[in-house]
Amino acid sequence: MRLADFRITRFQYARDRVIGDSQVRIDDVNVATLELIAEDGQIGLGFIQTLFFPLPAVSEIERVFRAEAWPALEGQPPAGLVHRIGRPRGGNQRPYSLPFHEALQVAAWDLAAKEVGLPLHRYLGSRRDRVRAYASGLDFHLSDDEFVRFFAHADAIGYRAFKIKVGHPDFDWDLNRLKLLAGTVRPGAKIMIDANEAWGAKEAAAKIIAIRNAGYELLWVEDPILRNDFEGLRMLREAVPFTMINSGEYLDAAGKRQLLLAEGTDILNVHGPVTDVMRIGWLAAEMGIPLSLGNTFLEMGIHVACALPEVEWLEYSFQNYDHLVDQPVEIRDGHAYAPDRPGHGLVLNEAARREWSRPEPLPRDQLGEAPFNPRVAPARR
Repeated sequence: MRLADFRITRFQYARDRVIGDSQVRIDDVNVATLELIAEDGQIGLGFIQTLFFPLPAVSEIERVFRAEAWPALEGQPPAGLVHRIGRPRGGNQRPYSLPFHEALQVAAWDLAAKEVGLPLHRYLGSRRDRVRAYASGLDFHLSDDEFVRFFAHADAIGYRAFKIKVGHPDFDWDLNRLKLLAGTVRPGAKIMIDANEAWGAKEAAAKIIAIRNAGYELLWVEDPILRNDFEGLRMLREAVPFTMINSGEYLDAAGKRQLLLAEGTDILNVHGPVTDVMRIGWLAAEMGIPLSLGNTFLEMGIHVACALPEVEWLEYSFQNYDHLVDQPVEIRDGHAYAPDRPGHGLVLNEAARREWSRPEPLPRDQLGEAPFNPRVAPARR
């Protein structure tokens, strides 16, 4: 099997709720699908996503891809590409002009697994096909009423663990959100908070202790301080031994390695390109550090989550992407289930390609009504 062609489809539409954290808010979906096409017609699917700004017109995406990425791909076997190790030096050490890196890895792994007729997680060596999932609201910009409705629905459909956003300038706001959550979800539920680097190291220690003194037990505190403050993260781990520090989300593979060596985290947050996650997962295993699988587009990360025994949790945040594929990843009873279809199991839905593709960028007021995610309570439409 060798790569013969590619196809890119651009999508742009409104989200069904605003998402964000203490630093950012996001109102729209801006994504393009990358389909790598093999000589035998097999297709590997990946997703090119930008969070804050629309992608350029599809003609420009194709031009950049053909100039920067395709020369190293054309005629190559996907099974070889996924294991290739580059040695970038000098001016060759630079990212693509558009975010192709993760999409390329996912699409190539999809094809490699299809070539041997295995689900991707089996191709990666898994011994299981499900991982515990926690409900993540990306909820900082929701009103209190919206916040309660969201997590009440997540609890009602079987989630037993919940992560909320904190880091408000008024700490009483954070405490109130914890109070609302505790009054909404089942007794004994596991609770995580995510500050998205809103705090300094001593500030974080004081606030985490105050949260405990207010009666809230936390499974973990995610990204409490700056990602590169390895000494501060190590200090924080020692200052709050009653909870875990979850960090590493914003670091690349090299940064995650530095974080592990600095003993700056109790649980390492991984997500993104398959090859990168597997390699850092192996290192974390050698050091005895558990992993959590953060948000991945359409929950594609379920495959590496199942393949790495150290992954204990997968994040699910109810984003309205499901209409883009024929069969999304199944999530029920507080678990995410890896597809048993060859490859990663996600196929671009042709009706979505016809109805939701947007070859040219559109202003927000022309995006129309957001596509509905059936996993979200109807009352939230």
